[in-house]
Amino acid sequence: MTKKQKRRLYYGLLAVLMAFAGYHTYQKSGFYKSAYNEDLPTVEQTFNKQNEGKEYQSTGDQSLLDVRLPKGLDNQTVRYKAITVYFNKHYHVPNCVAYELTNTMTSMADSKDAENRADYKFERDYDVKGCPDWWDYKDSGYTRGHMAPAMDMRWDKTAMEQCFLMTNICPQLDEMNDGEWRHIEEAVHKWSRSAKRLIVFTGPIFSDDMEYIGKDIDIAVPESFFKVVYSPEQNRAIAFIMENKGTPNSWTNYATTIDKVEELTGYDFLAKLEDKVEDVIESKENIKDWPAYYPRR
Repeated sequence: MTKKQKRRLYYGLLAVLMAFAGYHTYQKSGFYKSAYNEDLPTVEQTFNKQNEGKEYQSTGDQSLLDVRLPKGLDNQTVRYKAITVYFNKHYHVPNCVAYELTNTMTSMADSKDAENRADYKFERDYDVKGCPDWWDYKDSGYTRGHMAPAMDMRWDKTAMEQCFLMTNICPQLDEMNDGEWRHIEEAVHKWSRSAKRLIVFTGPIFSDDMEYIGKDIDIAVPESFFKVVYSPEQNRAIAFIMENKGTPNSWTNYATTIDKVEELTGYDFLAKLEDKVEDVIESKENIKDWPAYYPRR
């Protein structure tokens, strides 16, 4: 056998060995993947899982969000993705903001992948007449108080963006906004986990002698605010009324009935319920029936 033939035989055998080794490695890799990693999610499955529920919609029963307002009260109803705003262009603040909060939304809002409040800024909704701009509150001494709080909207990007529209904002003193009022918001957020679904209404209580702020427009400063919470699952409700000032007492001391809120505002909440059911629910002040919540002080 010549040197040339020996060389060809050598490289031929080497090629066969390399091919066999590659095949064996592939089979081994495939074996371990099949035997030990079969249940691991694919990249696509992982992505879908992380984004599961990001387009979560409501239960479909939007009628409970409807509020009957008194005749003569200026109003434009705006239905965003997650909140319904009843906006007053005369006062440049919402009459009321209504939204649904489910335990799914709350779980997503509390997850590590939830939207970050720091990524969002207050914006004017140019499609709503009388909507102020963010700088109309500047140097006024009042904070931009969310009626539908950002903590409840962190489950979705669009919900957060619309939550920061000025149609969802009222002037609130910081002592109230970041005090016992915030504790009420936190309690509602916690309650939604066990209640499965809550219907929440929040808004100002107008009066004849309100103060006004604003650079170019007169924005009404309400003297007090209300929050109404209804649990369809437990068929019970609770309401709160708090003055727009520092509140020394615990948030639970401001619990009241829906009837009292309706008396002060002229609004009709939960009008879609049967009259007998509505009358019973709205006449009770049952804070002790709701899960205990102890805020950090």
